[in-house]
Formats: sequence, structure tokens, C-alpha cells
Amino acid sequence: MKYFRINPTAMRHYLILKAFVLFVLLPSCEQKTLQRFSADNPNIRYTGRIDFADPKEPLLLSSASLIEASFKGDSCKVFLKKLNPEGEPNYISIEVDGEYQGRIQLQNDTLKAINVPVVNPAESHQLKIYKATEAANNQVAFGGLLCEGLNALPPAPDKKIEFIGNSITCGMGNDLSNLPCDSGVWYGQHNAYWAYGHIAARALDAQFLLSSVSGIGVYRNWNSLSPVMPEVYKNLYLNTDSTKRYDFSSYTPDLVSICLGTNDMSLGDGEHERLPFDSAAFVSAYINFVKTVFSKYPDTQICLLTSPMVKGDQGHLLRRSLLAVQEAINTDYPDKKNVEVFVFPDDIEPHGCDYHPDIEDHKKMAELLTPFYKELMGW
Repeated sequence: MKYFRINPTAMRHYLILKAFVLFVLLPSCEQKTLQRFSADNPNIRYTGRIDFADPKEPLLLSSASLIEASFKGDSCKVFLKKLNPEGEPNYISIEVDGEYQGRIQLQNDTLKAINVPVVNPAESHQLKIYKATEAANNQVAFGGLLCEGLNALPPAPDKKIEFIGNSITCGMGNDLSNLPCDSGVWYGQHNAYWAYGHIAARALDAQFLLSSVSGIGVYRNWNSLSPVMPEVYKNLYLNTDSTKRYDFSSYTPDLVSICLGTNDMSLGDGEHERLPFDSAAFVSAYINFVKTVFSKYPDTQICLLTSPMVKGDQGHLLRRSLLAVQEAINTDYPDKKNVEVFVFPDDIEPHGCDYHPDIEDHKKMAELLTPFYKELMGW
């Protein structure tokens, strides 16, 4: 057996060099300390219909209700839980630094830390968390963030839009990326992030609020007579619970865009009795609803949209009915901004679930609406 003698001088030099390398490199490898920031932190911003009864755990209600934060470093976790019945999921969509990062399914009934995907390294990142589903699909609770630190957010855009509508405005059936139609829960393909209102608002650099309910109408719904939009609009949860009212002073839109009528004109579900469409009842109810909107926002601009799901003779009837609403309101309110009507062309053919627009269809709708809104508002 051979033995090797270690040179003491060489060993001393080696140990000194190793200590130097560790001294230089260890600080750069040092892990940053992450802090838990509660949901009521002043550097977190909210938009949409949100229940703040518990400010430490606010509830996202309406479609695309939004949480914004600017976090330091490249590591961030967001604490969320769904309030759906056991076994039923909910969904959120995430955007980081202006880039869509996908829709995430929530299955947890207690607050769970969810990793925020960070693609590009930077000193700080802009985070947006959207509720992908609507108020009728229960709530998503937010319990704060875990990150190195929070920066003050830049000011929100000055321009504000509210989109009132039905399932189209909710983004129902538009996202087939993870779940095909007719599978999972009925709202499993909802993605309000890719609804036309949000797409148009981004293009216009405007804040937005979606007040929308699937299946709802102005004087009747797709398979029931009530509750219709005029009955739920004032309530925070967009339902019949009038004990929780929406605070209209929290968001004053420059433009209110209303897309209703698809369900009033539908043939129903084939099970409940369905009378023919009553244009006079529709127009009367719509006029009263526009007056309600004006009572909340006296100086707003109101625009009425036709439907990409209603075509042919039915489409012409819807257009004539909206023009009748327009004429009546502009006559009764000469001191208000004139109500305008936008007509979707028949060449938008919905490709989503149950003949709803898919993401590409919503993009086409937004491409048509954006220049119309821009000219109408002088933006």
C-alpha cells in the first residue's frame, strides 16, 4: 500500500483560498427574507364588487374583480381559498408584468399559498389576480401575500368603464384551454380575463368593472321571469339579498356599456312555459333600468350593445328595440349625454360553449368596440 504525504504549506494555501471563496460567495447566495402582508395593506389595490366585511380576508364576488400589488424580488405567494360547496372548484386568472400567466383552479376550502409564476427576473413585479368566474359561482377569499416587500402601486388609469351584461359579459364558455365543453361544472370554462370588456378596457388603458350575471335579462331571464338585472343591480352580490347593497360611490364610471337582451329574446329551456318576446315590455323595462343607472351616475355616458348571439330577424328586432330605448331616454333626458347604440355585425359567429363567444370571438368584439368607445369618449 502506498502512502501520500500532504504538503502542510499547500494545505494551508488551499484552506485560505476556500475560506475566501466562501466569504465572497455566501452573501450573494443568501436567501431573502419573505414577509406576510395582510389583505388590508395600503399597497394592495382592489377593483370590482368585493365584500370587505372582513378586511383581512375580503371576498372577490363579480367577474374579473381584481387584486393588484407590486412585489419586490422574484418570489411571491398569494393566499386564496374558494367558498364553493365541497367538491366544487373556483377559478382565478393571474397576470404578472402585463403578461397573462394562465387560469388556476382553486379546490382548497382553507387559505392556501399559491406560487405566483415569475418569468423574467427583476427588482419588482406587477401582479394582478382576477376572479375568472362570476358572482353566482360563489366567492374567492384573499388572505394576503408572502414576498420580500411591497412597493407603492402607480396611479390607476383615470378612465373608468362599467360593463353591465349577461353570460357574454361574464366570459362564460370562452376558455376551452383546460376543459372541453359539457365537462366539469357549468362554469368550468368561464374566464372573465378574456371577456370583451376587459380586453377593450386594456386597449383603452381604462379601469373596468363587470356587473354581469349569466342567463339574466331586462324583463325576463333565459328560463325564468326573475330576478332580472334591474332587481339585482343595486345589490353587492348581484342577487336578491338587499341587506348587502353595492356602494356606487366607490367607482364612478365615465362610460357604462350595457349588453342585455340575449336572454329576453331566447326560446327558453324547453321545460318552462315561454311566451313570445314582448318588445313593449322589454323596452319599458330597459328604459327604467337606464334611468336607474343615470340615478347612480348622473354624468356618465351610456352605450347599449346588441348581441353577437342574436342574428337575423331576431337581431333586427333587438336593434329596433334598443333604438326605441335610445329615443325615449334622449327625449326624456335632454340634459344628459345622449345614449348611443352599438350593433355587432352578423359575421361574429360564436365558437365557445353553448353558442357563446370563445376567446378569439371576444377579441373580435373588443376590436370593434374599442374604436367606437374611443371616438364616443374622445379617448
